[in-house]
Amino acid sequence: MSTQPPPQNPRDKLRSFAPKLIELTETVLFGDVWERPGLSKRDRSLITVAALVALNREQQLRSHLVRALDNGVTQDELIELFTHLAFYSGWPTGVSAALLAKDVFEARK
Repeated sequence: MSTQPPPQNPRDKLRSFAPKLIELTETVLFGDVWERPGLSKRDRSLITVAALVALNREQQLRSHLVRALDNGVTQDELIELFTHLAFYSGWPTGVSAALLAKDVFEARK
């Protein structure tokens, strides 16, 4: 049995510190933008993960990898995305994303 508390949601960590930022995240970003009918959530996840990889935003990438898997993107597709982006956003961003994803995938087993 683990004695460590479960990891805290990043939004919960910021809720008392930056409440308006979290309110906008939940109501505008996830409540409106992610719910628009023009793209599937799966496609939005692929786009978001690609942008986060290219911009080297590892803190946000972790939760969006989980969201992508929940939205139907496969591990193989994400690995292919990292490989493809390595040639466009730089080798280090592709490798860093793959290493982070490996941890995420293993934690979900």
